[in-house]
Amino acid sequence: MSNAVNGGNAFALNAKPVDSGPATVSILLVDDSRLFRTLVSSILSQQPGYQIVGEAADGPEAVRRAAELKPNLVVLDVGLPELTGVEVARQIRCCSPDSTILLLTGNNDPEVAREALNAGARGYLLKADGVVELVEAVRDVLSGKQFVSRRLKNPG
Repeated sequence: MSNAVNGGNAFALNAKPVDSGPATVSILLVDDSRLFRTLVSSILSQQPGYQIVGEAADGPEAVRRAAELKPNLVVLDVGLPELTGVEVARQIRCCSPDSTILLLTGNNDPEVAREALNAGARGYLLKADGVVELVEAVRDVLSGKQFVSRRLKNPG
């Protein structure tokens, strides 16, 4: 890097931006259970660089909040009031196309998982595996990988 003087003031040419640490990942949590949203929030908030920016308890609210907040990640339940999580995922792909979607659900039907992934979700995590696999699932989907719960990949 070289310095230049202009009118008595020195300034750097080709200065590189200062690294302020890892970028913050903004997260929208969507589940009709406040208790479950609190659990997921407590797990993800402990991870460096993750910030919960909003919550929603039903499908239409989830779509509105995603359109408003444009989060990096939407953690979404399948079984929501008013709109299914699969339909919410489709709508979020339209209103916030850069948001990554991770379904976190109690629904272990492989067909629903396929439908969710076809609707634009990048991951499908069972709530039964959530405490163990949540952080791994989030890291995978944010890095562009697809994530599917081990129980769905290896039933039995």
